[in-house]
This record gives sequence, C-alpha cells and structure tokens, in this order.
Amino acid sequence: MKRLAQETQTLTAEIVTDMRRLLAHRTRPVRIMEVCGTHTVAIFRAGLRQILPAEIELVSGPGCPVCVTPDSYIDAAIAYAKMDDVIITTFGDMLKVPGTDSSLAEAQAAGADVRIVYSPLDALTVAAENPAKQVVFLAVGFETTAPTEAAAVLAAEAQGIRNFFLFSAQKLVPPVMRALLDGGETHVDGFLLPGHASVVTGTRVFDFLAADYHIPGVVGGFQPLEILHAIHRIIRQTAEGAARIENTYESVVRTEGNPTALAVMDRVYEPAAAAWRGLGVIPASGLVMREEYAQYDFARVRPLSIETRTEGRRGCRCGEVLRGAILPKDCALFGRACVPEHAVGPCMVSVEGTCAAWYKYGGGRFRYGA
Repeated sequence: MKRLAQETQTLTAEIVTDMRRLLAHRTRPVRIMEVCGTHTVAIFRAGLRQILPAEIELVSGPGCPVCVTPDSYIDAAIAYAKMDDVIITTFGDMLKVPGTDSSLAEAQAAGADVRIVYSPLDALTVAAENPAKQVVFLAVGFETTAPTEAAAVLAAEAQGIRNFFLFSAQKLVPPVMRALLDGGETHVDGFLLPGHASVVTGTRVFDFLAADYHIPGVVGGFQPLEILHAIHRIIRQTAEGAARIENTYESVVRTEGNPTALAVMDRVYEPAAAAWRGLGVIPASGLVMREEYAQYDFARVRPLSIETRTEGRRGCRCGEVLRGAILPKDCALFGRACVPEHAVGPCMVSVEGTCAAWYKYGGGRFRYGA
C-alpha cells in the first residue's frame, strides 16, 4: 500500500509538472467546466484545486439533477404529496429541496406520505403493496437514471400494476451544454465530460463541441488520478490549438454507449422541451413518456394548475452558479443565510450541489475563489 501511494504521488507530480509546461506561455487561465455533480464533489474531496497549476480555472456547470429542477416541479410534487390517495416515493436528496413556499420534508412532517426509496423498482414494490393508493416516483435525473426509470414502467406494464406512476423531470446533458455555449455568458475552454451519463450515451453525442464550437471535451472517471488524466488531456489539446472528444474512462464508456439502456429509454421516452433552473426552457433537453405509456405519466393522469413565483427567491443565485456565471462565494447568502442546515436554494441542499461542495470542503479559500 505504501509503495502504491508513493507511485500515485509520483504520477500526480509528473502530470502536474507537464501541465505547467504546457501552460507556460498562457496569457489567461484555461477555464474548464465539469458538467457532472459527482465530478464536482470528487474534485473538492481530493483537493485537486489546490494542486493544479494557477493557470487552470475549474468551474462547475449544471450537473446536479436536483439543482437544475425548477421550483414549478417541486411545487407540483408537494401538491401531489398532500393528496390523501397519493404516496410520493423519491430519492432522499429531494426531500429538503425548497419549492416556492415549502418542501417535501415539510409536507411529510405535516402528514403527507412521502417515502425514500433507492430505486424506482422499490417504488413499484410500494405500489404493489398499496393497491388503493396512487404511488408516484419522482423521476429526476439525467441519462444515467432514465433507463432504470423506463425499465420500471415496463415492469409495471408486465406485472399489471396500474397504480404506479412517474412524475418526470429527466434532463439530457448535450442540449444544455449547447445552450450554455450559445448563451455567451459563460466562457469555457474545455469540458470535463460526465462519466456516468456517458456510460449510457457514449461519446458521439458530444462531438458537436469540437465540430461546432472548437472546444475540447474529455470523458473522465471519478478517482483523483482519473480526473487529473482527463484535465491533462484537455490542457494538451488547448496547447495544440486542437479540439477533440477523448475518452479516458474506457473501462466503462464506449463510443456507442450502452445500446440496451438506450433502447429501453427510447422505447418509453421521447425528447421534449424542458425547463431548467437558471436556464429557462431548452428545446429537446428533457424526456417525456411516449403516448403509449401516458397512463404511467402522473402529470397527464392528474394534471395540476398551480402558480409558481419567479425563481431566485430571497436573493438565491443558484441559477447563476449552475450556468457557471458566478462562483458560490459571489452569492451574498452563501455560508451566511444559506447553509446545509437551512438551505435557501437547491445548490446547497443536494450532495452534488456546487454550493454544498464549496461549503463542505472549505469553498472560497482557493486562488481564484478567494
């Protein structure tokens, strides 16, 4: 173990040294955006920001699915939870996300039947055990989770379970990246591409970055050395003036993705416009259930008409953080009125939220964040 640690330190030093060499003549920092919340947390946890050359600036993008979900969805989920014949099932990180006036945790405390599950298939079991109730799974996520949620719908159909539903807010990664670049607000020199989503999508879906924007992108794993390797590849491309999509996570990511997962997802869902926190409505950036599966879509089975006030309540700037327009420390609420124990916005609630990561791992005490 000691020898392995020494070898890791040596390799890390070699990578950082070569990055310094490649960056020696830069007149401004290379700005790299990671678009995966797991990468954001892994980078902070490993202390990579502190060892990277000063010429590299890391910025987090809209890679936290809970964070990019708009208030309107949270408000609707809370309204559904308050219905006597409804059981809401959800991953735990959704409980404390604030809506316009409340949260699912508050609704649960007031008597709503809100249950934490670890898979949409667990929600299917809840539905089988409670035939008199309408059991709704909050399907929030990216391409990583959409195939499992689609599989749960197919399982419900096969088992004849008619009281299981999804309330969908799935998002697609490539369209939001294009929207960020087209918006012109966020300057990015390269993308650390999401490892988890790429397992499903493959790497071809990111070819537009190089072809249309001449921006390099590298798919990376989540161990410290894997992340450093990916960043190193980006820096090498910028030094060459090149723009390619590369894959340093070849153990699990293929160019064509996972055909089985993609087929299941395509069978149940089709692309549609979707609302993103801080980014508005982006065409073809979400997934909705196809007409033949509409009976499992709770938004269509029991449509709601509720009013949601403008986002950014009480000065929360989560939307700007998600766009990479500001750092968490630029929000006046960060670390003061907004902390994990009583978060104002979702970026401080979710374990993958940028604000939560900055707060937990000493955010702000970095060269370009101080």
